[in-house]
Amino acid sequence: MSGLQGVGLLLLWGSACLWLPGLTRGALVISGDHEALQETRGAAKSLQKRSTAEATVEVFSVKVDCTVMSRFAHTVMTSRALNKANSSQEIFFEVDLPKTAFIVNFSMEIDGEMYVGEVKEKEKAKKQYEKAVSSGQTAGLVKASGRKMEKFSVSVNIAAESNVTFILTYEELLQRKLGQYEILTRVKPKQPVQEFQIVANIYEPQGISYVDAHATFLSNELLPLVEKTVSDNKAHISFSPTMEEQRTCPGCDGTLIDGDFVIKYDVKRANSLGDVQIVNGYFVHFFAPPDLPRVPKNVAFVIDRSGSMSGIKMEQTRQALLTILLELHEEDHFALIQFDDQILSWKESLTKATKEIVAEGMDYVRNIVVRGVTDINGAVLRAVDMLVKDRQEKKLPERSVDMIILLTDGMPNSGESNLKKIQENVHSAIGGNMSLFCLGFGNHVDYSFLDVMSKQNKGVARRIFEGSDAVLQLQGFFQEVASPLLSEVDLRYPDNAVDSLTTNHYTQLYNGSEIVVAGRLTDNDLMDNFMVEVFGQGFEQDFTVKGQTRALDWDVMYPNEDYIFGDFTERLWAYLTIQQLLEKSKSGAPDEKANATAKALDMSLHYSFVTPLTSMVVTKPDTEDGPDSPLIADKLTEEQRQAAERVSHRYASRLYSPPMYYHPATPTYLVDGDPHFMIELPDREDALCFNINDKPGTIFNLVRDPTQGILVNGQIIGDKKIAPDGKVNTYFCRFGIVHRTLGVRLEVSTQDISVFQDGKRVKLLWSDTASVKGPNVDLLLTKDRSPTVTLKDSVKFVILLHKVWAKHPYHRDYLGFYTLDSHLLSPSVHGLLGQFYHGVEYEVSDLRPGEVPEKPDATMHVKGQELNVTRGWQRDFRRDVKSGENVPCWFVHSNGTGLIDGEATDYVVSGLFKTV
Repeated sequence: MSGLQGVGLLLLWGSACLWLPGLTRGALVISGDHEALQETRGAAKSLQKRSTAEATVEVFSVKVDCTVMSRFAHTVMTSRALNKANSSQEIFFEVDLPKTAFIVNFSMEIDGEMYVGEVKEKEKAKKQYEKAVSSGQTAGLVKASGRKMEKFSVSVNIAAESNVTFILTYEELLQRKLGQYEILTRVKPKQPVQEFQIVANIYEPQGISYVDAHATFLSNELLPLVEKTVSDNKAHISFSPTMEEQRTCPGCDGTLIDGDFVIKYDVKRANSLGDVQIVNGYFVHFFAPPDLPRVPKNVAFVIDRSGSMSGIKMEQTRQALLTILLELHEEDHFALIQFDDQILSWKESLTKATKEIVAEGMDYVRNIVVRGVTDINGAVLRAVDMLVKDRQEKKLPERSVDMIILLTDGMPNSGESNLKKIQENVHSAIGGNMSLFCLGFGNHVDYSFLDVMSKQNKGVARRIFEGSDAVLQLQGFFQEVASPLLSEVDLRYPDNAVDSLTTNHYTQLYNGSEIVVAGRLTDNDLMDNFMVEVFGQGFEQDFTVKGQTRALDWDVMYPNEDYIFGDFTERLWAYLTIQQLLEKSKSGAPDEKANATAKALDMSLHYSFVTPLTSMVVTKPDTEDGPDSPLIADKLTEEQRQAAERVSHRYASRLYSPPMYYHPATPTYLVDGDPHFMIELPDREDALCFNINDKPGTIFNLVRDPTQGILVNGQIIGDKKIAPDGKVNTYFCRFGIVHRTLGVRLEVSTQDISVFQDGKRVKLLWSDTASVKGPNVDLLLTKDRSPTVTLKDSVKFVILLHKVWAKHPYHRDYLGFYTLDSHLLSPSVHGLLGQFYHGVEYEVSDLRPGEVPEKPDATMHVKGQELNVTRGWQRDFRRDVKSGENVPCWFVHSNGTGLIDGEATDYVVSGLFKTV
């Protein structure tokens, strides 16, 4: 069967990749049309012969070197390659980096000459950006890459017999979540690399309590290659497999290394004052005291039940809430408020989370149903009023924390709908007395609106991505805020000794998190006698701790170390200050916004950080045609990431579709060609597709609904003989359809159609035009085209016959199978097609050039996984059985792995009417 064979060879992926688009390995083939298929294969074959002799690039190293000094991570990614061809080659360098990181440097060394990126004010870089766009260059170097990462990519033309070294450097402050720090490196080499290495050195003067290193691709053979050495205050982790150890099998070109390499660790916390580092006139204070009792919380859950939450979103919300309610402590109080254009409260006040009350609340959650439109303003104000009233009436513990958790997937379109007015109403009502956390579900919510409203009210916003793991995302967020330890935390330092402090007052400290404050010393004489005080409100009493700290002697703590990070406290302070200024530039008063923006820009330029206010301009070497256009690297905001995802969802089908395309009125599920599976989703103006490869004669289960007793299996057949290119094509040649409850059985082959019911058999030929009507089944046959099978009060199937010239040397007649009215089947329906009948939740992001120019690649988030997908098209033959109509779709490679449940072999059955 034909699949997606991209034009282009990925020569190197690590956290970096080198891509040589001129080296062709195949062709993009998504067609059931035999003549087009043969033509494309021939072209691919000739291209491959020509290209193999033309282009050779030797990749000799990919290195990731991460140094962490007191949570501040400095990562350098380096790739080296040699163009051994006798002509110039365009080589792409790609890196995935955490979206919380700031790029600080990018450079290319080509035959001993350096080309270094320069950080400039975004507005000043705009003219160069526009020039690059107008000249047809790909100007944007940074794209969203999944939920946690960004992809940096750049291409450069390398002369014959020349070498190139790419170096990218980025920095970030590691955030402590749920009791640990995480260093994430994405590695996708695509083929073995001569020198592949990941190295991390972690320096934590506070002491390291544990370190764990794992990867999504680690097999039993690769696991011993992860070396880990841990002392009291230093950890060294390395992973450097040889080329042979990287291979999927001896002599194979494939690599085992494909996924995320993750390091997690935490530090020792014996001192309740925390840890203070003083280096070169700057200090940083890490505060997360051990063994504090949790403070009871009073939480109002405000749940959107408007129509857009129907289906899987509401089901996942219910599941998450049920688990969250079980995790409440008995000292906590909670409320449940559901809203559309009407606002319904479970009870008139918050209720203590006893086992009995929690059980009642869970019953209430199970019965939330979707309807109506969206009144966010009224719902949040109802929660505020409830908390304020209960406080006034002293129904809540005096030492407890008040919070509202809003979950919505849409825009306010009932009641007050002006976004700024809603923010003003909520801010005024809360009055600084509680925290508001906003969870935006999916791509259609206005994340910027929620983000500002949360920050104005001592909370944070979080995007909840649509996918099978949405329940885990919701639960994970709640776990982060579920256990307050202190409230109103003040961290104080000598007034006459420090300035330029980052935020030093925090509303809450949650279990598993950490407060970080940094500043500049104005009196270096105090470095050895630095007074720190911390005040906060605990569960039973106020928390107060004070003490003196002094600068460490790094040479004593880390002897024989080449300490390259001597200014880490200053850069950490700058990173943290810029992050906080960027937040103020969104949610403060107009003059505060302007001042914060100006200061953040000035610091970004001074410290060469690529932030939302700056751009890195990369000057490329001249080409034979003269100077090449510069490229621009920007920092994406969460709003820009969301906008890019919306574009990839809504408009990719329009941008990359062939001329012929129509949207069916309802979802259609089909398998046609050799064989191509497709799920058409008109409500999203999109479609998904995949191929299944197996040997001729295999029978697959396509649809199985045990509740209704419906079964559809299909058998594949091969070509008459193997084609000269060695490709074995298979197609569906027989379908078996059973409705056990109604006592109906049909067998459809390329020769005839048989209907069995009540002990009788009716046989029809494809050359007939006939109609068979019974109490439980209707069958309408159009001559030489398609029978339409309608099962009583249930689903409708259409089967198409594709006739091939009888004397064709290779191909045979074959069948296509289409499902209509699939919503009438039960929720238990499954099978290669049936599993999608009640919807599939997915996101597509990071739209990027593919191996064929008109067929871009992207990253799909589906069922908790990230898949590389390619934009192509399949044919829907219902209206035109000869030529079909092209339907753009996202093609999922490798037999639909990651999209279908389990493996393709799980759907193989022993007979046309068998379930196993």
